[in-house]
Amino acid sequence: MSGPGTESEPRIFDADPIRRAIGFEDLIEPVARALADFGTGLGEAPISVFAPAGDEGDVHVKSAWLPGRSIFTVKVGTWFTARARNGRSAADGYVVVHDATTGEPIALLRDEHHLTDVRTAAAGALATRLLARADATVLAVLGTGTQAYLQSLAAGAVRPIDTVLVRGRNPASARRLQNALAAARPNWAVSVVADAERAVRAADVIVTATAGREPVVAGPWLRPGQHVTAIGADDPGKAELDPDCFRRADLVVVDSRIEAGRFAGDLRAALDAGAITAAEVETELGDLVLGSRPGRPAREDITIAKLIGLGAQDLAAAETALHRLRAAPTPHRPTPASALDLTDAADPVRRR
Repeated sequence: MSGPGTESEPRIFDADPIRRAIGFEDLIEPVARALADFGTGLGEAPISVFAPAGDEGDVHVKSAWLPGRSIFTVKVGTWFTARARNGRSAADGYVVVHDATTGEPIALLRDEHHLTDVRTAAAGALATRLLARADATVLAVLGTGTQAYLQSLAAGAVRPIDTVLVRGRNPASARRLQNALAAARPNWAVSVVADAERAVRAADVIVTATAGREPVVAGPWLRPGQHVTAIGADDPGKAELDPDCFRRADLVVVDSRIEAGRFAGDLRAALDAGAITAAEVETELGDLVLGSRPGRPAREDITIAKLIGLGAQDLAAAETALHRLRAAPTPHRPTPASALDLTDAADPVRRR
C-alpha cells in the first residue's frame, strides 16, 4: 500500500472488485496479527450500535487504530429488512480508510458487507485452529445464511472436516446451504438435519451463525472434546447458547473481554444467571495467538469461542484489501459467498 498522503482525493472501490480481490483465507493471518496487537492493549476499537428502525433495522459503527499502522478505519455496517423486501440483501455497509498521520480519508471501500463477512470467517477459522481438536472431522452448523456457509469453509480450512450437518429453521434455506457446501467441497458429506440436538451431539465442532432471540444450543447437548464457535448473537437482545453451555465449558474465549460482556446477549445472560463469572471470561483470542494464555486445556474439555467482531478485524481486512486493489490486475476468484443466494429470511445473521 502507498504511504500516507500520496493521494489528494479518496479512491472509491465498489463491491465487485473487492469481492474478487479478497477472501477469508487471505485474512486469517492478518486478523490474527491485529487481534494479537489489540490483545496487548495497543490501540482502540470502539463500538457504537443503534437501531433507527427498531427490530427492522440496526446500525453498527466499528472503528479501530493500532500503533504502527499507516491507516485507521471507520466501518458502518447496516441491516434493514426493507432492503430484503426490495429483493436485495438486508446487510450493507462500507469502510472509510484514513491516513493515520494526517487523519485524511484516502479510500472508501463500498464493500456491501463483504469485508465483514470474510473477516468474521477468518476469526472463526482462527478460533477453530486454536481451540478445536486436531482430529475434528464432523461439523454441525446452525444457521443457513452467508456466514454459515463461510464459517463451514473456514472450519474446513483448518481441520480435516469431512462431514457437515446443517440445521436451519427454514428447510428450503437449509437445502440451499447444503447444495452450496457440496458444490464448494465435493469431498464432504453434507446433510440437512431436522433436529438441532442430534446435530450438536454428533459434532466435533459446532458453529452457530443465527440472529435468534432464543438459544439454539442447550448445555446438556454438549459432550467432552467439543469446540463451539458462536458468532451470531452480537447484541444484548440475541442469544445462541443457553447459560448451561457456558457453565459446562472448560474454557470460554472472546475477541474482547470488555465488548463481549456488553454486546454478546447470551454471554451476558450467562453472567447474570451466575452460570459463569467474569473471571472465567478473561481469555481473548489475541492471548492465544500470542501464547500468553493456553488454548484447549485437555483433549476431553469443552471450549467455546464467543465472538462479536471487532474494528481491529475490519482494519486488517481493509488494509489487506486496499493493498490488493491498488496492485493491478485483480486476480480472478470463484464466486464469493456474499454473492450467493443464501439469504434466510427466517433466520438471518446480523453480523457486523
